[in-house]
Amino acid sequence: MTNDAQFFEQALARINAWMLALMIAGTAGAGWIAGLQGLTGFFLGAAVSYFYFRWIKQVVDALAPGARPPRKRILVLLVLRYAIFGAAGYYLAKFTGISLPAALAGLSVSVAAVLAEIAYELAPAKAPE
Repeated sequence: MTNDAQFFEQALARINAWMLALMIAGTAGAGWIAGLQGLTGFFLGAAVSYFYFRWIKQVVDALAPGARPPRKRILVLLVLRYAIFGAAGYYLAKFTGISLPAALAGLSVSVAAVLAEIAYELAPAKAPE
């Protein structure tokens, strides 16, 4: 594995760890602030954010040089992703008692994890002792 590939794999592993930590902390905080509806809303939003991040990674991997051609299922889901997430969000907001603000906050977990990784990479390295 090249140094660049190794760097990106390590960064991806840290982003996944950031997402997990933010999901746990955010779910606990939303549950404390808004009760069961907030807890459920944040958790579902964070889960969608996580799976959407993984989905985008699959698409990027499929478009990489030397990758095998994407399957038709991935292409169809790529086109329909916004309709799928929109319909799921509408159903959850309309027919369940979850907190919509908590769910929207949960949707930002993957973005927050990427920003945390950027901050981690930009932080000065510790000097050896």
